[in-house]
Amino acid sequence: MPTFPVVTGDVLTSTIFNGLPAFAVQVAKTADYTAASGDEYQQLIQMNKATAVAFKLPTDATFAFPVGTVITVLNIGVGAVTISAVTPGTTTVLSAGATAASPTLAQYKSAACIKTAANAWYVVGAIE
Repeated sequence: MPTFPVVTGDVLTSTIFNGLPAFAVQVAKTADYTAASGDEYQQLIQMNKATAVAFKLPTDATFAFPVGTVITVLNIGVGAVTISAVTPGTTTVLSAGATAASPTLAQYKSAACIKTAANAWYVVGAIE
């Protein structure tokens, strides 16, 4: 397995590229879904519904993802996916979306939910 991160001057070989982790693609969620243990890092959470659907981030009291956790969400359905907190008064979700606390993903758009502190998440990516 190659050593990461690579630095200036390193020669990138097929061994390094083949050693990069790939996403494990989860079965598409067809209803509202709350992130759970096992959804973090190299997991791709697919949302697939013809109408609006929600992807929720839990409070630390429900499941305390470690700070630095990244959860990747991809909308493959026609319905918009709203990313928000299960308990907005406890968990903060911020983004550059039209509604900072509830960004949405259109079809074929993805976003990364990044935990930066206890009960604090930033959502970045192709959000509206």
